[in-house]
Amino acid sequence: MIKTRFAPSPTGYLHIGGARTALFSWLYARHHQGKFVLRIEDTDRERSTPEAVDAILDGMRWLQLDWDEGPVFQSERNDHYQHNIDALLAQDQAYHCHCSKQRLEELRETAMREKRKPRYDGHCRELGLSAAIGSVVRFKNPQSGSSGFNDLTRGPIEVDNDELDDFIIRRADGAPTYNFCVVIDDIDMQITHVIRGDDHINNTPRQINLYHALGQPPPQFGHVPMILGEDGAPLSKRHGAVSVIEFRNQGYLREAVLNQLVRLGWSHGDRELFAVADMVQLFDLGDVNRKASVFDMQRLNWLNEHYLRNLPLATISEQLQWHWQQAGIDLADGPAEADVISVQRERVSTLTDLVAQSHAYYQDFDNYHPDHAKKHLRLVAVPVLEALLGLLEQLPDWQEQALHEVVEQVMSQMQLGMGKVAQPLRVALVGSSISPSIDKTLLLVGRERSLQRIRRGIDWIKTHRAVA
Repeated sequence: MIKTRFAPSPTGYLHIGGARTALFSWLYARHHQGKFVLRIEDTDRERSTPEAVDAILDGMRWLQLDWDEGPVFQSERNDHYQHNIDALLAQDQAYHCHCSKQRLEELRETAMREKRKPRYDGHCRELGLSAAIGSVVRFKNPQSGSSGFNDLTRGPIEVDNDELDDFIIRRADGAPTYNFCVVIDDIDMQITHVIRGDDHINNTPRQINLYHALGQPPPQFGHVPMILGEDGAPLSKRHGAVSVIEFRNQGYLREAVLNQLVRLGWSHGDRELFAVADMVQLFDLGDVNRKASVFDMQRLNWLNEHYLRNLPLATISEQLQWHWQQAGIDLADGPAEADVISVQRERVSTLTDLVAQSHAYYQDFDNYHPDHAKKHLRLVAVPVLEALLGLLEQLPDWQEQALHEVVEQVMSQMQLGMGKVAQPLRVALVGSSISPSIDKTLLLVGRERSLQRIRRGIDWIKTHRAVA
């Protein structure tokens, strides 16, 4: 059975790059009817935080990248790592190193002066030293031959072992290192395929040698390209949102974010739009590009607008709930949510826009937009609003067509264009001159609120406008 994993370090939010790696790993497992494991690599005691763990889990849940096993926390497996380190020491596959920081720094400086790659020189390798305060444990990397693997996205990669040094597997404080823990975890969890960023390529030969020393076959590796901002620099906060949850907070739909993520380094012909089911069916690591991918915000915005207009109302509603709650809006005190989504989704770009432009359908507002009130709530609008109020009060059915006919009747009676009638009415109803068509706006605001707000608008004009 194919088994993949996503193994983030909880030192911050779920970055877009990490989310893309999680998605690729999840898709590969789902495509092959395999299993997907979530592992939290929290051995960095100083930087790992519970808040970061929560941020990662929230991001994964929002993207609906469900896991079959986990979350497994490395911090809970320390005894197991120590047991395996001790076993390597007993088998002469590792050794205690007493080299001081000063000596290691001198080695590094000498290598830099001589334009060589800095590496440990194996000084303590055959000394048979015991553990001591401040000592570390190093892995006895093979001194001849090579470490090679067939990268699932890049093809064959091979590194001579004499280019690799005896890397540390247990620090002076007793903590096991990343390169060791990840190998032990992948063995124990029976991971068959490791999909991760190409910044880990240099770690792979070292890890493969560890697998061999432990008598275990390594998994297959696939390294995916890094993600760049539109200026060609690695994607970072200066490019805008880079956290998955930040995109959620800004009103992007998960379908748009997932579609954007899957196209960062992967393609299927010229196709641009992929439902999650399509991704699962079509995803293949062999189609992942080697070149770095650019995160295009314009494309994400286009995708979000597409999904806003085309997803089922229930799907949009499910993702809207968080935004309504953040805005403090009670959906029971206004029109049916489905009606609001149907009207607004053609007019907005994000869910936050939709909520911001729908407040007036559920809550009263204190003030009119000053520029819009100045332009449209003038004394000449009073007879228009009074005529509308009179007809609307007598309207037996508060339906869209009937509301449209009322507006048309006032336009005809007063020989005015739509703007002279609809705009003052719109400002009276929602506080600004920006809203859906005036009949839909009346429908969504509702009968009692509409009549009350038209009366309020008339009173406001009479109070605040001395001249037309």
